[in-house]
Amino acid sequence: MQVAEVEAFVAIAASDSLSGAARRLSVLPMTISRRLASLEEQLGVRLVHRTTRSVSLTPEGELYLPYAKAMLEADEAARAAILTFAGAASGVLKVTAPTVFGQTVILPMIPALLEENPSLKVDLILSDSIIDIVGLGIDVAIRIATLRDSALIARHLAPNPRVICASPSYLRRRGVPNTLEKLRMHDCIGLHSMPYWPLIKGGERFSVKADAPFSANSVEAVRAAGKLGLGVVMLSYWDVRSDLADGSLQEIKLTDALPEHLTITALLPTRQQVPYRVKAFLDKLGQILIAPEGGCAVELDPGHAP
Repeated sequence: MQVAEVEAFVAIAASDSLSGAARRLSVLPMTISRRLASLEEQLGVRLVHRTTRSVSLTPEGELYLPYAKAMLEADEAARAAILTFAGAASGVLKVTAPTVFGQTVILPMIPALLEENPSLKVDLILSDSIIDIVGLGIDVAIRIATLRDSALIARHLAPNPRVICASPSYLRRRGVPNTLEKLRMHDCIGLHSMPYWPLIKGGERFSVKADAPFSANSVEAVRAAGKLGLGVVMLSYWDVRSDLADGSLQEIKLTDALPEHLTITALLPTRQQVPYRVKAFLDKLGQILIAPEGGCAVELDPGHAP
């Protein structure tokens, strides 16, 4: 059996129609029909029930589907391994990342990545929730959080300290808090996944409850609320770096505590046979996160550490 025949069957299963499978693979419906018939003849079973409007898998088709997908994945992995030696990225790169980081850092670099690797396709999944990258077949996950122990392979890419900030209009109206005690008197906008703000005081972890008339479940909403003057926000540097640069948000530095420092980390399902497309993506991302002279693009400020 040929890979194209197995690919046609998998496309039919995903599309529920021959025409949909044809569009997915950019071929004629007649081609899909021929490939399916050839595959069924070789296997000696009927894989698909056909009607005038739709198709459905037979019990044999349901049984064969996971094996067919595994065959396609093996074929893609073999091609990627071969192309590794030629220095070319190919296939579909599946990436997941936090929403704001993905929109402001990863998405702008995609045009150059695709131009440098014409055989590459990118499937970007933006989510502020932790998703199962193994179960969803994701090549690499970019995380900005304290990582839990897991079987995943972690690669640290760059520091990403949390930043306390607010809009200039809010600070003019309410004043600039420079201590923990004064910070508690302000509207601290909470992110649902982080109801307490993590800080370091006297070398030990400390937290302040985020309490304001407004809270939200996404980083983007909290960031926007801060820029609108609804209160003080704590977000990571790479989430607000453009806002700090253009002045729509202003950093607040406390004299008796520091926000928790995070890192930008790439999580891989395994360290075995990592596709070249993943290496190409991480290399390109690293060029953005690290300054040209080799130093970190983030300016850490140890001078006011407690």
